[in-house]
Amino acid sequence: MTILLLETATQICSVALTRDGQIIAEKHSDEPNAHSSKLAVFIDALFKENSISPDQLDAVCVSSGPGSYTGLRIGVSSAKGLCYALDIPLLAIPTLQNMASLYFAQHPDYDGLVCPMIDARRMECYTAIYSRSGIEKETTAEVIEAGIYDRWLDKQKVTFIGDGAEKTRPLLSVHPNALYDRTFAISASGMALEAEAKLKRGEKEDTAYFEPFYLKDFVAKKSVVHGLRAEN
Repeated sequence: MTILLLETATQICSVALTRDGQIIAEKHSDEPNAHSSKLAVFIDALFKENSISPDQLDAVCVSSGPGSYTGLRIGVSSAKGLCYALDIPLLAIPTLQNMASLYFAQHPDYDGLVCPMIDARRMECYTAIYSRSGIEKETTAEVIEAGIYDRWLDKQKVTFIGDGAEKTRPLLSVHPNALYDRTFAISASGMALEAEAKLKRGEKEDTAYFEPFYLKDFVAKKSVVHGLRAEN
């Protein structure tokens, strides 16, 4: 089975091709606000460089959020367009689950918990807690305060990852079981095994009605153009 994986929930734009659960190619960029210009280019390049035509895909899997409103819209819209055109299943995996799965895959000997964090402005993060066997704490948008994770930290190691982790470090790192991995980067490749498993189980999304998991309402901000003065 050949599946296209799309990860656009954070500032990183990542695209991967997987065959039978194995990554065969991947492209990514951490250039800010570049999803709209990079995603289609990456998809086309992966097809051409690996001699794969779109009609050879068995499914498209997209990271479903939470995360950047704009990034999620771009990723989901692209995935839907491909699935409609090719008449193939749309798969979706929660972004925080993707992050945790990728971390566990990269650290096979790690026996603690993983707390992926996506920056949601100020001291708020989209976050959850995972063990190798599954989810320990459901996804929430939380204002991070000292002691908030002590019930888990008092029992075992917890590694905090993602672009929201660093800003929480002064509050949480005082606990001896709190670990931080600054090298971690989100990637579409973390969805490979679960995407294949979902396809085998027939767990596809409704392509027409599927929406990203935003968790919070989108708040539009007034654009400010410097150097111009409003007319009375």
